[in-house]
Amino acid sequence: MKLNIILFLSLLTLLTSCSGQTSKPKKSTNQFKELFVTGDTVKELGSSIMVVYQDKRNIYWFGSWETGVYRYDGKTLINFTAKHGLPNNRIDEIKEDKSGNIFFTSCHPNSTISKFDGITFTTLSAIASNDWKLQSNDLWFKHNHQTEKVYRYDGLALYELQLPKPPKTSNPFGIYSIYIDRKANVWFGTNPSGVCRYNGKSFEWITEADVTEFRNEAANGVRSITEDRNGDFWFNTEYRYSVYDSSALKSNKIYTRHESIGGLDGKKDSDLDEFLSTIRDDNSNLWFVTYRSGVWKYDGTKISHYIVQDSSKDITLFSIYKDNNGGLWLGTHDNGAFKFNGTTFVKFRP
Repeated sequence: MKLNIILFLSLLTLLTSCSGQTSKPKKSTNQFKELFVTGDTVKELGSSIMVVYQDKRNIYWFGSWETGVYRYDGKTLINFTAKHGLPNNRIDEIKEDKSGNIFFTSCHPNSTISKFDGITFTTLSAIASNDWKLQSNDLWFKHNHQTEKVYRYDGLALYELQLPKPPKTSNPFGIYSIYIDRKANVWFGTNPSGVCRYNGKSFEWITEADVTEFRNEAANGVRSITEDRNGDFWFNTEYRYSVYDSSALKSNKIYTRHESIGGLDGKKDSDLDEFLSTIRDDNSNLWFVTYRSGVWKYDGTKISHYIVQDSSKDITLFSIYKDNNGGLWLGTHDNGAFKFNGTTFVKFRP
């Protein structure tokens, strides 16, 4: 019994010292080494960088579809992969909770969410639930393809929630984007069923037939949702850009559809009437990312085009992100990450 007490106290001392409460253990202690995930120090990002995120401590995270996630503190670039505790090497979302924990979503091949507390990775287990709530500190995550489900994490539990189907449709759908608006409502962009708004009490749909003029189950889906300076909503569509007014209306619809900017290149029969990702910058300009035709900026009056190339060749883009200082970043399919220097987008090299 006495020996067991001594072992317990020794273990307690070891654990508390890892959080800085008592003296640090020797680095040669095996248990100490196992508690900390160190990652691999690398010199450059992988080619497939689809997601960019900057946390509260101004550390950058770059999510790949092939090589896990990269952490960059301004000096050192560290790569974390499945061998360090990630469920797999594909990253679809990066988010942060109020305590500074970082979460990584992988939607394929299986839906998983991993939490990194700065020490180790933990894969969260979801609870099938109908506990729909809208709380200020909740995190919302995408599920995998065509499941009609999302995840809500309240800091204690991860809830797997089923969205109700939109009216007059039976097609299965998947969640492609999640957006919290200025009024703290949460929006879900889907393929192929349009967008759904949840206000904490009820669900309201703008169906596929109203979101886009090109409708089939192979459509690009609503991959991005944002609000402009006037509070109007922009939903990326397969065929046309439209502004949706979310102000109170006297009809039973939650929106008014407006003719908007049309094709980005200004042509009547434009092939540039879709985009993959959108943000509003600190000057309230809207930035649109296209697949193979660069980036376009709309300042409320005119449209400007930014060609994005690597080795003088146009590249395939995926996402745009605004960091803590208002800087703009691009995620790409095959060419790493790009950053806007005020004039053009240049490849990021740590």
